[in-house]
This record gives sequence, structure tokens and C-alpha cells, in this order.
Amino acid sequence: MPHDIVVGIDGSTEGLAAAHWAAQEAQRRGAGLSVIHVWYRHPHPAPYVPMDSTERDWAEQLLREAVRSIGAAHPGLRIADRLVCDATVTALLKAGADADLLVLGSRGLGALGGFLTGSVSQRVVGRSTRPVVLVRAGRSAADEHLPATDGVAPEEIPKTPYRQVVLGLQTDRPCDELIEFAFDAARRRGTGLRVVHAVRTAFRPAPVAPAPLVSVTAEGPAPVPWPQAQALADEERTVAAVLRPWREKYPTVPVTETVTEGRAAVVLVRAARDAGLLVVGRRGIDHQVGVHTGPVTHAVLHHARCPVAVVPHD
Repeated sequence: MPHDIVVGIDGSTEGLAAAHWAAQEAQRRGAGLSVIHVWYRHPHPAPYVPMDSTERDWAEQLLREAVRSIGAAHPGLRIADRLVCDATVTALLKAGADADLLVLGSRGLGALGGFLTGSVSQRVVGRSTRPVVLVRAGRSAADEHLPATDGVAPEEIPKTPYRQVVLGLQTDRPCDELIEFAFDAARRRGTGLRVVHAVRTAFRPAPVAPAPLVSVTAEGPAPVPWPQAQALADEERTVAAVLRPWREKYPTVPVTETVTEGRAAVVLVRAARDAGLLVVGRRGIDHQVGVHTGPVTHAVLHHARCPVAVVPHD
């Protein structure tokens, strides 16, 4: 039976964190979970493999332990496991091709050998036709929720409200797949959606005023807004227009719209500090070795502390 959520594990702490995040997401969706571990047959045994074990035996043990940990933490979840001997990126892309979501661990910026710095996650993100979520080590189910109030027992933490979902939105070519993913994620969590749009007004030419710089009213001269303020106001109206049909489609999702001047990556990382999930897009599919995820997506994958969902679109 096909599984809607696929997670790749590699024996690392971030891989295990990704597996538990994926399991929780599968339960939210009423879906099953497929756990895949990819191993590669080296000419000589890898240094991390114990002396009394083969690479395959070691890979099977890692997969068993991961599935056991997930099953214990998420009873009742339908779990399938797959051990694949292949190139890592190729195997992960094949496994996630028919899934609703592919989940991987991430070490972020500066971690030697991590998915991103080791280019595995970056190549998967750049080539996947399905949404990919990257999760850092140390993330737990409790981290998706707002801090519990005094007197709330740890087992009651899942009953506390979820942290909001943050969506990074471009208004020049808004994408339905990206916006719907964010609205649906917020709906499933019963939380709010914060839509963030960054504007670099400093580089916009000042508009030519078709009328005098001031207008005279009964109350006296009315100042004309600064070009930057006018540009922000224009973008706010554009964002509202883009989101209007989605607000109607998802009436139960509270939406906050934020239009801010600044670099998009900096604005998004700041907005996601207290978020449960950050959703960004990636245009096109690059099948070349040198995969580019785009400067904004690349930056947030390195610096955002919460899980990041990257949604491919045209």
C-alpha cells in the first residue's frame, strides 16, 4: 500500500528527529509512514561499521532501531521500512516520487558532513518533484506547540496550541501549490498562518508625482507619503488580493499578513523564530549536478531553526 509520508534516516540524530516529525505529520494526515535507509557498498568497509559486522548488517540494525523508536513513540501508526542499496540521492528521489511529502534531517550551516553541507539534502530539495521538509536535530513533538503553562503535565503538551505556520510569499508570480500547502498545514494543526512578504523599497525608483506635492483641504496641506511607504502600501494590497481566495477556501485558518522592508532571507528567518513550520518555494526542477535552490531558500535552509518545507512549483 502506498504511503503518503516518506522519511530518510541515516543513523544521525537529525535523521531520527526527522523520522519522529514525519511520524507526527503522518498521524495528523491519517496516513502511513515509509522509513527508508539507503546504504552504499564500499570497496572497503566504512570506518563507522563495527569490526564484527558487515555494512548491510549495520544498515539493517540502524533501520530496525529507528522503526522501533518511532513505533514506541507513535503507537498505532502504520509503518513500513525499506532498506535500499543505491546512490543516496537517487534512492531518496525514487522513494519520494509518489509521496505527498519527503522528510529529511538537516544539520544546517557549518556542520561538516551534514545533509546540506554534504549536498545530499540540497540535491534532493533541488530535484524533488514533491515537497520536502528538512528537520534539525533536537526537534521534538513538544517543540511544535507553544510553551505549556504552569501546572500542565508533559503528557498534556500536545493539547496546547500549535505554533503558527509561516509562509514566505512572492507577489510577482504567486504559486497555488505553495500557498495551499501552507494553508493546509495551518488547518491541520488548528493554528494561524503568518504570511510574510519582503520588499526592497530602497532600490525602487521614486514615483513621479502627477500632481503637486501637497494637496490643500479644509484642514490644511496633506503630506504626500514617502515613496517607500507608498511601495509598502501597494505591496500590502497585492498580498491581500493574492490571499483573498485562499482565505475563502480555508475560513477556519486565522491569517496575519506582514509586508516588511528588507532582505527576504533575513526577514523570513526572523519571522520563523517562534514558528512551528516555515514554508518556502522553489521554482523549476534542476536535474543537473550543480543544483540551485535559489538564494532565499538556500539561506533559510541553513539558518532557520524550525522545520522548513520546500515546495516545488512552476
